[in-house]
Amino acid sequence: MEYNFRDIEQKWQKRWVEMKTYRVTEDPTKKKFYVLNMFPYPSGAGLHVGHPLGYIASDIYARYKRQQGYNVLNPMGYDAYGLPAEQYAIQTGQHPEKTTTENIARYRQQLDKIGFSFDWEREVRTCDPIYYKWTQWAFQRMFKSYYSTSSHKAQPTIKLIEHFELMGSKDCGALGTEELDFTASDWASYSEKKKQEVLMNYRIAYLADTMVNWCPQLGTVLANDEVVDGVSVRGGYPVVQKKMRQWCLRVSAYAQRLLDGLDTIDWTDSLKETQRNWIGRSEGTEVEFNVADSDKHFTIFTTRADTMFGVTFMVLAPESDLVAELTTDAQKADVSDYIAYVKKRTERDRISDKKVTGVFSGSYAINPFTDEKIPIWISEYVLAGYGTGAIMAVPAHDSRDYAFAKHFNLPIIPLIEGADVSEESYDAKEGIVCNSASAKFSLNGLTVKEAIAATKKYVEANGLGRVKVNYRLRDAIFSRQRYWGEPFPVYYKDNMPYMIPKECLPLELPEIDEYKPTESGEPPLGRAKLWAWDTKTNQVVDKSLIDHKSVFPLELNTMPGFAGSSAYYLRYMDPKNEKALVSKEADEYWRNVDLYVGGTEHATGHLIYSRFWNKFLFDSGYSCEDEPFKKLVNQGMIQGRSNFVYRINDEGADKGKFVSLNLKGSYKDVTPIHVDVNIVSNDVLDQDAFRAWRPEYEHAEFILEDGKYICGWAIEKMSKSMFNVVNPDMIVERYGADTLRLYEMFLGPVEQSKPWDTNGIDGCHRFLKKFWALFYGNSRDNADGKLLVDDAEPTKAQLKSVHKLIKKVSQDIEEFSYNTSISAFMICVGEMAQLKCHNRELLRTLVTLLAPFAPHISEELWEALGETGSVCDAPWPTWNEEFLVEDTVKLGVAFNGKTRFDMEFAANADNKTIEEAVMADPRSPKYIDGKQVVKVIIVPKRMVNIVCK
Repeated sequence: MEYNFRDIEQKWQKRWVEMKTYRVTEDPTKKKFYVLNMFPYPSGAGLHVGHPLGYIASDIYARYKRQQGYNVLNPMGYDAYGLPAEQYAIQTGQHPEKTTTENIARYRQQLDKIGFSFDWEREVRTCDPIYYKWTQWAFQRMFKSYYSTSSHKAQPTIKLIEHFELMGSKDCGALGTEELDFTASDWASYSEKKKQEVLMNYRIAYLADTMVNWCPQLGTVLANDEVVDGVSVRGGYPVVQKKMRQWCLRVSAYAQRLLDGLDTIDWTDSLKETQRNWIGRSEGTEVEFNVADSDKHFTIFTTRADTMFGVTFMVLAPESDLVAELTTDAQKADVSDYIAYVKKRTERDRISDKKVTGVFSGSYAINPFTDEKIPIWISEYVLAGYGTGAIMAVPAHDSRDYAFAKHFNLPIIPLIEGADVSEESYDAKEGIVCNSASAKFSLNGLTVKEAIAATKKYVEANGLGRVKVNYRLRDAIFSRQRYWGEPFPVYYKDNMPYMIPKECLPLELPEIDEYKPTESGEPPLGRAKLWAWDTKTNQVVDKSLIDHKSVFPLELNTMPGFAGSSAYYLRYMDPKNEKALVSKEADEYWRNVDLYVGGTEHATGHLIYSRFWNKFLFDSGYSCEDEPFKKLVNQGMIQGRSNFVYRINDEGADKGKFVSLNLKGSYKDVTPIHVDVNIVSNDVLDQDAFRAWRPEYEHAEFILEDGKYICGWAIEKMSKSMFNVVNPDMIVERYGADTLRLYEMFLGPVEQSKPWDTNGIDGCHRFLKKFWALFYGNSRDNADGKLLVDDAEPTKAQLKSVHKLIKKVSQDIEEFSYNTSISAFMICVGEMAQLKCHNRELLRTLVTLLAPFAPHISEELWEALGETGSVCDAPWPTWNEEFLVEDTVKLGVAFNGKTRFDMEFAANADNKTIEEAVMADPRSPKYIDGKQVVKVIIVPKRMVNIVCK
């Protein structure tokens, strides 16, 4: 009987739905295992073959754990907010919800064809009000919380208010944007607005003026990963730096806990290191510098205050408020021009670009260690968000300071006697020198470690600053000037934000007539007519009713994309709950994600924010685990395999003539042209399909080799512009979903990027046919489709082959080495065919092993074997080491180090027996050739070497 994959796959995809095979409920009698994929943004282009790579990898693992007896949660949903849908809405006037719903339907159709074990009853969509109600709820919790420096966790602001009423700001133990100093009587005298302004300094969700990536054409703030080379990824529009009033989340409060948590989770060392660098913990000293001829002063943070004797200039970040204060009249024009230049540069550009730019402020600072005057410069290589936005420059021992000093001809003072001033190092040598006659104290002769300690002591003893731990991690900007995002559940009274009652959530997006900013520059929600909050009726009303007494304006910004993706893993645990994000029972059962699969591009975005979000919920008692993702696997990228045709450009040649790859050298000038890979098979062009592909090729002529047109190829990013995007639907239609699943895993290790090459997919399809033939034989010899299994006693060779496979696949799945598992399957099936094995129990074992990889064919054969229920619940087999013991061993026989032939021996044969057998073999005399045998060397399980002379 023939392997009819189309009928089989359609049958089982329908059966799984009817039988609710993948529906999951909490079951206290079973161990839980939570598998999660980073959910996709549903673009209009649908899936290409690169997208399912991680989903297939995680699905194999989820099925494997289910067969091991675990209760497996394997959900899927959609990260449904995004700029593409909003831009399409602006262009067409079509509501982004309609576009998103259509795209989701397309994604669902494609995902279902591949045979994933997702529990679709738990699907979430971030644009669904039922879902984003809980994003709004979490935001309100953050607004009503502060970070306690004594308990090291979030606490409700009501506790802070109680402290202010009793003691003012003294010993309040609250992490704030700035240090405030007020008494209890001061607090009592404050107006309601003033109290709200003070609390805003401490809230975890707070409003602040901050520098953002502003794109005028898109009319919105963009995240760093939405900007490349100073333009927006979406549309390629210019992006400038702009200070705006924005909602922020105090992620920085959790910096140390985010660092400490990395030691408790099973992530790759490289990913952990990326996060550690992004968080950027540094221990150092804040030192105060006075401005010469002025009563102004400013603070810098340095990890090496002991290098202050080598400071020859100061540098301010262009965004720093100090720039306006310290720029002299003579320098205003130059500084203004420079600030205008920097506004067009993103922070990422400034970090990565090594070119030297800057401008002198006109002012000087006083070095507190030497009383020397040093110039204050302004440069983009200093960032306002790190430290204090000002640095002291020690060019002799810092590469960027050195480059800046050389470029602007500033002094360079080495701190180690005889050191090359271009050296960055300033290591633990003795002989540190102050190099200043006016130095107030000396570090001469100290090691660096001693010098650091002495300097910290001097700074604190003389009131010049304080010892401090600093972090590079910034607070997250949480506002976007878009329509298509979660609305903030916020109204404004006396220009201060207030939360709408939680029982009124969700606050849903209103209807608007256009999806672009208003003519006056307000975000798109400024166009909404029904967008005011009535505090008496607790409902949304018309804006015309705003009286600032009982009816107030609502927030016009929306939340960013990461808002909805930061806690979605918790909602999957209990997606239909209308009273809580997740019930206590569901949370305590599923706890956190055991395996999370997604791309490395989220290392410093989503993975930081979701860890922060979870820690906040953990502090508040809404998550029972401090870390959300126990194990993380980053899947690689599937790259496109592009194909080319070669158009002849020789003078007088027909411009519609194309020469095959290996003949193009005969022509002076040919142009390679990308061709749609879907009309190429094994690098052979479908000539008729090419002529029909585009009008300009309708009359194309071909110069062939051996009757075929052979295309060239290259490995490139999968892209529509390179015509190398492969639609998984086409692979499923031609080869089947099981073949697609096997092939994507067979391409190489899950974590590595690899090229898509349709040329190799036939091998996986042939394997499935051979596997099918173990049960039904050759279709020509078994036209009736009779199952050929029997209950004959299995041979040693058959048992060894199958148990070797059980061991290999079991170990490989745990290590995500799926490609080597599939190779092992191919070897075993080949061996079983040669051994003519039709043993029911062994074939049943093979089906259970293959089920996670190729579920459709496995379900069909499972049923054919007379088994009941789904193969998903077939217990995972265990191997027996007794069947893997080798009875014989093959040794190479060498003469004077050169192997001449092989011999087989009993596995327990001793050296004497082996030597006698080799010497008695009729082939040996030929190679001894009458010489004297000096010795016989036996390397166990490898070879025998006869040494002659």
